[in-house]
Amino acid sequence: MDQENELLEISGTVENTIFKNEENGYTVLRLKSDSDEMLTVVGCFPYAAPGESMIVSGQWTNHSVHGRQFKAEFTQRLLPTTAESIYRFLAGGSVKGVGPATASLIVSRFGDKTLDVMLNSWQQLAEIRGISQAKAQQIHKSFQSQAGIRMLMEFMCSYGLSPILAMRMYKYYGDQAMSYLRGNPYIICKDIIGASFAEADAMALQLGIAEHSKDRIEAAIFYVMGQNADNGHCFVPREKLVEVTANVIDVEYESVEDCINELILLGKLEFEYIADRNACYLPELYEDENYLARRFADMSGRRMNDRADVDRLLSVLERNQGIKYADMQRKALELAAKNQFLAITGGPGTGKTTCIRAILALYEQLGLKTLLTAPTGRAAKRMTELTGKEASTIHRLLGAKFSEDVNRVINRVIFTKNESELLDCDAVILDESSMVDIGLMDALVRALPPQARLVMVGDVDQLPPVGPGNVFSALLRSEVMPVVRLTEIFRQTENSRIIYNAHMINRGEYPRLGENQDGFYRLRRLQADSALDTIAQLFSVRLPGKLNISPEEIQVLSPRRKGELGTVNINRRLQEVLNPAGIDKSEKQFGDAIFREGDRVMQIRNNYDIMWKNYQSGESGAGIYNGDIGRVVNINNEAETITVDFDGRVAVFGFESLGELEHAWAITVHKSQGSEYRAVILAISSGSPLLLTRGVLYTAVTRAKEYIIIVGDDQVVYQMIDNVQQSKRCTALGIRLGRQGGLE
Repeated sequence: MDQENELLEISGTVENTIFKNEENGYTVLRLKSDSDEMLTVVGCFPYAAPGESMIVSGQWTNHSVHGRQFKAEFTQRLLPTTAESIYRFLAGGSVKGVGPATASLIVSRFGDKTLDVMLNSWQQLAEIRGISQAKAQQIHKSFQSQAGIRMLMEFMCSYGLSPILAMRMYKYYGDQAMSYLRGNPYIICKDIIGASFAEADAMALQLGIAEHSKDRIEAAIFYVMGQNADNGHCFVPREKLVEVTANVIDVEYESVEDCINELILLGKLEFEYIADRNACYLPELYEDENYLARRFADMSGRRMNDRADVDRLLSVLERNQGIKYADMQRKALELAAKNQFLAITGGPGTGKTTCIRAILALYEQLGLKTLLTAPTGRAAKRMTELTGKEASTIHRLLGAKFSEDVNRVINRVIFTKNESELLDCDAVILDESSMVDIGLMDALVRALPPQARLVMVGDVDQLPPVGPGNVFSALLRSEVMPVVRLTEIFRQTENSRIIYNAHMINRGEYPRLGENQDGFYRLRRLQADSALDTIAQLFSVRLPGKLNISPEEIQVLSPRRKGELGTVNINRRLQEVLNPAGIDKSEKQFGDAIFREGDRVMQIRNNYDIMWKNYQSGESGAGIYNGDIGRVVNINNEAETITVDFDGRVAVFGFESLGELEHAWAITVHKSQGSEYRAVILAISSGSPLLLTRGVLYTAVTRAKEYIIIVGDDQVVYQMIDNVQQSKRCTALGIRLGRQGGLE
């Protein structure tokens, strides 16, 4: 460890607390050191109170307002042991229901045994006049909760883990946290806690778990399975699972094979030879694939309204809407009228929105109650604007909430709408279907009434979902489901060059990058510094000034996060230009990033239990989801909170949750799926062929509504068009669907 980063150690007794945040445990306190020096100490000290002793490891810092402080990273806390110090501890309000008067009564009766009585013999408190049985129990529960979090924190910190991890453990698992942790130390590397697998593994080994124990190998297997699910795979080939797991924890292949066999016998893993692979599944993904194959096959063969006069209905729609449907649009409407399921795909400008509007109107004529939904908030909002009917995200439609099941490796969300409580509808129209992973699709289909129709609309040539599976693509390729492919371009507007060039890119043809007309522009920059300067000038001056496009309508995209033209570096530059530091703006450094009031930020993982409120409508709820973009409206360094306005939904995060946020003036192309922006600036430079693909370029271009400005090297653009490489996902939904449909 560098000398300047070496941890120092101080010890003393808490004199008083200056500030404490009950949510995340952040506390500012005055500590009287053993050498009688009065020090200001800041850190995670839940329930800290006068009278308790501490040994604190950390470093000295200088706060811009409060001066010299000792910032604690690890703490050993000791409860007071003398009657006098116990009285100070209780009189300071550390235990709910106990003030100075009650503290005096209790300590006078039990002396230095007071805390032991409160924890283990709390009924004796009711022997004191003025303390009822109910109040005695309240005092006990409050102190028991304190004892639990203290014990958990000291236990985890003794293994070099952050106190924040202990706070998260206790938040989700309560008094059972220590029991869960001792039973399975690997629980801390789940998303909700946030430790790495390496940290969990190191703790497990120190706790005495043998290197070749089944528990350790099993944890590593599920870690590898979870990582593959995060990379889009529904199953892992058995040979790969054995190899990767063995390498992660340095054990023999045979030990991993034996553990996999046992997990399969116990039903903790599913195994099947399918898609020419020895496939190992997590049970929930295996069930998702099989269930969807059965339901989709059943829906594909079900006909509806055979007696409906579709020609008459379509004539009425054309007359009412003042348009003449093209042949493929008319086919889509006919299939939507007579089938329980329909998939519609097409590129930009091919009339997908027209089809959605028309199907919605058709279902209204048929007397069907129709729900509109999309996978992201931005896509749902755009659907609402285009149809005039309220659309919601799938998560909101289904009532997403956090699962307390600690054994689930993935999909730690459950839905209030399900097979037991179905959606109240006759039909659902789902837009941006290519973004929906298998878990979310499974949840939606399970909540559909048996006779309800489902229309899925999307562009199959865009990037696949972030989560496991590739459902929309599998349905289109299955040859089982009713499908309409829209190919004719209808949208003839001033930005038609964007649509025209997008289709050229999708066909593998090179657009004329130097034309710079009709909304499609290329600014050739071969050096990263020059490209960064151009992007900053476009965002801050040229687009707002010359084209009257506000910064809120501009989005920078990049194929990657890292590198000189990755989103992290672009955001750093744009923050300097668009939201520089000022005395009127609070800020907080987290890792290498500085969050500042006024910043544009994005939520990068689903948080199902964070509360939000819309102060204009008075509506409130829970859940901020991966891809939601907002603006930082307040940073409270004393309370260690950051408040973000997500398009009217205002949520308050603790600093410990800053890992869930990233700056978002620039985002990756993957994160832009389902969104449309008035102007897109696309940063292009050489890099990994895995990121520089035709699909990435096509998706980026089709995010632009009026203007796309490509900043970078023409040759890299051409390389992307030539690169049709796709990382093949391990999924067998299409094969299962074919089996159900009798194609095998």
